[in-house]
Amino acid sequence: MAYTTLQLITNAYYESGIVSRGFETVGGQQATDGLQFLNDLLQDKTVENGLIPYYEKHNFTAVAGQETYFIQDLIEVETFVFYIDSVRYQTENRARREYFGSSRADNIQSLPGSWHMERCFGGANIYIYFKPNTTYPLEIWGQFRLDSVTINQDLSLTLDRFYINYLKFDLAARLCAEYNYSVPPGVAKQLSKYEDNISKKSGPMDLRLIKLSSLQRRGGINYGQVNLGHGWVS
Repeated sequence: MAYTTLQLITNAYYESGIVSRGFETVGGQQATDGLQFLNDLLQDKTVENGLIPYYEKHNFTAVAGQETYFIQDLIEVETFVFYIDSVRYQTENRARREYFGSSRADNIQSLPGSWHMERCFGGANIYIYFKPNTTYPLEIWGQFRLDSVTINQDLSLTLDRFYINYLKFDLAARLCAEYNYSVPPGVAKQLSKYEDNISKKSGPMDLRLIKLSSLQRRGGINYGQVNLGHGWVS
């Protein structure tokens, strides 16, 4: 069943109490303002990515000798792998200080072993080390920013109904702030409930135990392996 952007905006006005349900309709400047505030909320989710419950796969290709890759609209990376002859190989995420501040040889081209992501305007840059020595198919799973919407767009084609309902209460609270109204207690309660449930489902903490051994190879592919075995291990 279709659910348009205007329908969401109208219901948000009703939930906020700014417009009386059954006695007034939403249109004109109110509809225009509601669309602007809704798109502002969607862009705000770029910062609050724990409130985006959708993950997508993105494929791109490594370039020999290239360390940095810009991915449009990317806000978070969950996994990063590369393929050789249909075999998938994992890489390891490195924090900013470790990736950019640790000692390493920068002139090596070999198999990618680690990566780091930095948010930037319009998306994110992914840095990989070692710099690829040839082309590899690369694949990430991550979160991407939500698209802006138009007034007559059918939201049910791109968003689940629970998320549309969440945006309705979120927009109702934003309308109250913009129009200097108090947020109705029922709206605040429902909004808090949705945010709590969505954030738990979108970014649950991984609490699994990982056993480490002094005999275990850690840290991905290392400098010695590149020189001795060109990155390959048996």
